[in-house]
Amino acid sequence: MKPHAHKQPGMLLLAAMLALASTTTRAAPRDELLAGYAAAAKTADPAFAGFSAARGDAFHRQSFAGGKADTPACTSCHAKDPRTSGRTPAGKAIDPVALSASPGRYADPAKVEKWFKRNCKDVLGRQCTAQEKGDWLSFMISQ
Repeated sequence: MKPHAHKQPGMLLLAAMLALASTTTRAAPRDELLAGYAAAAKTADPAFAGFSAARGDAFHRQSFAGGKADTPACTSCHAKDPRTSGRTPAGKAIDPVALSASPGRYADPAKVEKWFKRNCKDVLGRQCTAQEKGDWLSFMISQ
């Protein structure tokens, strides 16, 4: 047995704890976003019972008539499979929106809100509701 082998399990535990802390730290802004959307959704509709990744998936794929003609759906720019890259109407590449493919996404609440504001207006012709945001974000987190 090596003289310092007894220290290795402790190092593994430390590495595991640091990895967990890192994951928890990155998840916190997303959890806070979802909590804020949930509170707003409950205010708008007292019957609100939680977000649904399935509704978020349907929303992601749905075509809307109120926005810009060249962006009638989220999938107009973001790929149908959110784990793959998308493309703007101008041809600029967009990183995947699925959390599994872009782990740093949704960590900055101000950036998330900026993109919801812009994209919802372009696609829907209005701002997204808190429930729409929470459902869509739940879908992306589940991917």
